[in-house]
Amino acid sequence: MRKNRAMVAPSRHTIGVLLCDGVVPFDLGTVTQVFGTARDAGGKHLYDVVVCGSGPVLTEAGFTITPAFGLDELARADTVVVPGVHGGGPVTDGTLPSDVRATLLAAAARGVRIVSICTAASVLAAAGLLDGRPAATHWAWAKRIGGLYPQVRWDFDVLFVDDGDVLTSAGVGAGIDLCLHIVRSDHGADVANRVARRCVVPPWRDGGQAQFIERPVPAVAGNGTESTRAWVLERLADPVSLEEMAAHARMSVRTFTRHFRDETGLSPRQWLLRQRVEHARILLESTDLAVEVVARRAGLGSGTALRQHLHAAIGVAPSAYRRTFRHTG
Repeated sequence: MRKNRAMVAPSRHTIGVLLCDGVVPFDLGTVTQVFGTARDAGGKHLYDVVVCGSGPVLTEAGFTITPAFGLDELARADTVVVPGVHGGGPVTDGTLPSDVRATLLAAAARGVRIVSICTAASVLAAAGLLDGRPAATHWAWAKRIGGLYPQVRWDFDVLFVDDGDVLTSAGVGAGIDLCLHIVRSDHGADVANRVARRCVVPPWRDGGQAQFIERPVPAVAGNGTESTRAWVLERLADPVSLEEMAAHARMSVRTFTRHFRDETGLSPRQWLLRQRVEHARILLESTDLAVEVVARRAGLGSGTALRQHLHAAIGVAPSAYRRTFRHTG
């Protein structure tokens, strides 16, 4: 029996979770836990999470889930999230059940936000929602899913891709990163940080999938770049060159760069720029400092540079970002 939706407050943002056969239970739990935990400062729930499907769904783990709601419930959703899938047409031959396709296309036509976790990017791709768009999925499925959907601009190095109305994440734990990013975009850093604490996970992770890709363990221990990264983070406001970082790590520039990329998935300069932009975001969220001062304290030099880098990273100006995320009281 389907639940009566009239009992749910209409003003609450509805997250509709679309289950497909072969659903990954961890991904489903991620969506319900992160959004179900999000509350405002007064303890009020910010999302109404409804789990939907066309009937009992066999999970990737071998047990069956019976969704509380049918696919028609997704017509009321403000955001549609598809958890990862193992097996089935989307990851084997590019096919999709007609009712799932119709539901996703109807959601896209209404302009709602559509999100996939891990391999569920294949579900969106099979529906044609990722054609010509950037998207992420688990690195281990890059060859199969990338080959099935060459029309998608796949990025197998990042934890997630936010392309506005369509968002996709890499594998498993990266679904948490994406869900927290959505909470942060909707309600600010304070709410997202509270959710992260409640879920006992970091509110933000550096780097991309490359740091998790299987590779041989280095033959020589104790030659990493972690201590140098910590050293750099203590002096983000100061100019720090690649040569200085390599010298701190007691490596040649070439060796340091190779180790750094192996450990973080980024070049030292890319990583440093990301840290500075993230520090600038924190300052914009948590202080009333002028943009020029924020830029200097973050090591970006000038307000112009901050505007350029912030726009490149998240597509907004510092003033707009501060209006969105700066919370008082």
